Amino acid sequence: MSTKRRRASSWEYVVKRKGLLSRPISLTFTDEKEGDSYVARLECLLDAGVVPAEFQENADKPATVGAGIHLYIQRVSISESDKLVLDVIYERIGKVLLSQVDYPWAEKYVKESKQIRNLSPSTIRHHVGALARMLDWLCRRGDLIANPLRLLPKGYATYTVADGAVLRALDRKSKVDQERDRRLTQAEEDAIRQAMAGHKRDDRERSLAMKDRELLVLLFDLALETAMRLREMFTLSVAQVDLSQRTIFLDKTKNGDKRQIPLSSVAIAKLQPVLERMKANERLFPWWDGVPTQESLRKTTSKLSRQFSRIFDYSKVVGLNFHDLRHEATSRFFERTSLSDLEIAKITGHRSPRMLMRYANLRGTTLAGKLW
Repeated sequence: MSTKRRRASSWEYVVKRKGLLSRPISLTFTDEKEGDSYVARLECLLDAGVVPAEFQENADKPATVGAGIHLYIQRVSISESDKLVLDVIYERIGKVLLSQVDYPWAEKYVKESKQIRNLSPSTIRHHVGALARMLDWLCRRGDLIANPLRLLPKGYATYTVADGAVLRALDRKSKVDQERDRRLTQAEEDAIRQAMAGHKRDDRERSLAMKDRELLVLLFDLALETAMRLREMFTLSVAQVDLSQRTIFLDKTKNGDKRQIPLSSVAIAKLQPVLERMKANERLFPWWDGVPTQESLRKTTSKLSRQFSRIFDYSKVVGLNFHDLRHEATSRFFERTSLSDLEIAKITGHRSPRMLMRYANLRGTTLAGKLW
């Protein structure tokens, strides 16, 4: 709020914002209309949680969640998915003072996500994850004492009976997790490999036409051997693959982290003949134009997803999409290796045990074989 009063030959304005301004802002104008206009613009900024630099005691110290998000995106290299989520969060809670961000606030934020916004549990976790990473950064800078989102209990995003009661009164329903657990059977894998090798189905006049057949097969193989995401694979350069060290280095992933992928003997055997024909500065796959924009990456992802849908359809494999291969590869790490959960997480890039276990859909027959 602001106040103004007339002086002998000028107008004096005092602007206050508890929790946002460390002390009131005093302004003097000779023209009342000019003063009213300036103060109105200033108050609009303050209402949005933005303190102009000339009025900040420490311009580098954010006072609101919105200012923290702005500074975080400016200073830190983060994933595009986190940027998109933080844009949404900025609109929702950008004006909240960082001094108000405590555990009761965190509980209220999650409750409103369910009872007012009716978001799905996976969306709530995505939003909380992106916001928590931003708050972690502010804690490391000393702008925040503690990150209350890290104290939320396991299953915080799951709708409770109380949530359901509130939503029923509004003629709405609780949301549940829609997690895929599609596994690839050996028969389906064999059928896909036959189709990709050029074998003709008995009920078709010709085999499946496939441009860049060898590289599409390599993409399929790498997905099952490494659990890499589609985008992580089609953006690979030859220089990122080190067969002598049996690794692929990912400089930037969906989570914004660097990751090193160990290569199995199968993956090395598939990569070697392709790499021998290529130069270090070339891209491993030909489909991406190399322009690091979201539009370019989305187009390539869509093109390859459609291509593999055609392959799966020709192979008579129903209900499978390319990302399911990442599920399958991660599950195979659990079933066929002695790697620990932490080691698998380092390979796949999953940050939380809960997210990792979402992919670890172990077959009942495999588990039964381990029983006495």
